[in-house]
Amino acid sequence: MRTHQPTLDYVRCRTAEGKSKREIIRCLERFVAREIFGYFCRVPKPTRPEQASA
Repeated sequence: MRTHQPTLDYVRCRTAEGKSKREIIRCLERFVAREIFGYFCRVPKPTRPEQASA
């Protein structure tokens, strides 16, 4: 919330909506959790047979 420009823009937008700092942090935590969960749920791409034998 200090230096990352997209996050600063998000905080400004949420503050204009009347949200408190604590509520904004809660929203950011949920966003990060969704992003990380998405990485865990991805199906790994199958490797080509010629790459697996090397």
